[in-house]
Amino acid sequence: MHSSSLRDCKAWESEGLLLSTSSNEACKMYDAALTQYVSWCNDKSLGGLEGCISKMQAADPSFVMGHVIANGLELIGTGRSVLLDKGLASAVQKTVELSKTQAVTERERLHALAVEMFAKGCFPKACNLWETILQDYPTDMLALKFAHDSYFYMGYQPQMRDCVARVLPHWKPHMPLYGYLKGMYAFGLVETNLYDRAEKMAEEGLSLNPGDAWSVHSIAHVHEMRAEVERGLKFMEQTENNWKGCDMLACHNYWHWALYHIEKGEYEAALTIFDNQISQSLHSSGAMLDMVDACSMLYRLQMEGVNVGDRWKEVVKVTKPHAEDHVLVFNDLHFLMSSLGAKEEETTRRVMVSLQEHVKAPGENYQHALGQDLGLPMCEALVEFDSGNYSRTVELLHPIRYQMKGIGGSDAQRDIFSQLLIHAALKSEDKSHQKLARGLLVERDAFRPNSPLTDRLIRRATAMHGLG
Repeated sequence: MHSSSLRDCKAWESEGLLLSTSSNEACKMYDAALTQYVSWCNDKSLGGLEGCISKMQAADPSFVMGHVIANGLELIGTGRSVLLDKGLASAVQKTVELSKTQAVTERERLHALAVEMFAKGCFPKACNLWETILQDYPTDMLALKFAHDSYFYMGYQPQMRDCVARVLPHWKPHMPLYGYLKGMYAFGLVETNLYDRAEKMAEEGLSLNPGDAWSVHSIAHVHEMRAEVERGLKFMEQTENNWKGCDMLACHNYWHWALYHIEKGEYEAALTIFDNQISQSLHSSGAMLDMVDACSMLYRLQMEGVNVGDRWKEVVKVTKPHAEDHVLVFNDLHFLMSSLGAKEEETTRRVMVSLQEHVKAPGENYQHALGQDLGLPMCEALVEFDSGNYSRTVELLHPIRYQMKGIGGSDAQRDIFSQLLIHAALKSEDKSHQKLARGLLVERDAFRPNSPLTDRLIRRATAMHGLG
């Protein structure tokens, strides 16, 4: 990204997206921050995302959309909680106050209000506000990306797809960031099981921008969901040089690469990716997505019977400070995996006790409201499985298996809980649970045929219980 290509005040106004500031520098740095968010790449030549936000705020400290994007990105990253981080809570409040005292457009005012709603945990209300903006301003990429990500956090897969579909006709190929829409739409198509269309859309995105890490990511999902292991491995290897520099997503793409190896039973290859890529990214970035990837991968390997050594002890050092965040149930579950894996009983207790407190009076907080019927049973299932109480694990997970989509994340990410239920049912001494394992494996094979992992589990079931 060259600074000369960044949009100034006049450029934003000419696109119908007026920014209420007289500072061209603030407008350009807003553009730079938005571009890095959408592309998942820190541009070191501009000082990275943090550097651009600092320059933007220095250029105009009262720039409302500058506050919106700065605080919105903090919130959407889910690594900080306004309930625990008073500095973030104060910054969000300042954003709202500025939107009321400054001369801003209605679009900008709605943006500030949406950030406030997200901060309070009112995710559906925040999305409604971003959708309101998009009705009149369909080329507002910030509103679209915030809505798209928030739908993802709620497991609202059709909405994640359709929010992009609605605005696509209003975008033209010459518009900045146009190509990234393809990958965003492709991901929504993947998550609604439209794999052929998703692959085609993501390929269109890559034809426009071979370095689009999110389009690569969407195709990785296609291969994962179809159990196209060899195609997935070949694709990741062929495209690696194009996306490995996208530091905000590269770790996750390597996670997908490792999943193919786990699928094949190539555990050493998966651990090599963990050690060389995922672990290093986790410790250098401390990003929530990297935490989730690290926890998910080690837990999957453990379920496969792999000894992961002391790796959990290194992972929990990063996750432990977030034990009481409770921004997303999805995150809580992964923090719990790490504390259980590292045998840190006090951290496990903190996660469970604080979650129990939050779900007692969730108010309008969408994630806390999930806690009673979904979050707590799933967390308890992890604890019971770790304690060897496999029948209890099944009793907790089986009744809610079709509601688990509500914790958010992708189908590929949530598959870890489907695998957990299968492993628990296989290990349970309850004959009805063993029969359940057989049924779960049959349906898994029907939806995702030719999966080596499923085949392994079927053979294990047959060996353990004669389930043929």
